[in-house]
Amino acid sequence: MNVDHDVNLLVEETHRLGSKNADGKLSVKFGVPVQDDRCANLFEALIGTLKAAKQREIVTHPGELLLQGVHDDVDIVFLQD
Repeated sequence: MNVDHDVNLLVEETHRLGSKNADGKLSVKFGVPVQDDRCANLFEALIGTLKAAKQREIVTHPGELLLQGVHDDVDIVFLQD
């Protein structure tokens, strides 16, 4: 698995699925890419990709790990475009 490649794909898909928040930053609810068919086919491990993006300070979200269902309404905010 090429983590850098997957993180770049995550940014591209969030541009497709997300929108700008009140601060002008790109954001998407966690449940949106989880339930998107295209993302399901692109990402072998979306949760792992998000974790890697957070460690690289590309995204921010509350907590360490997001889980489908429980965290579907949690905002993932991109810190850079």
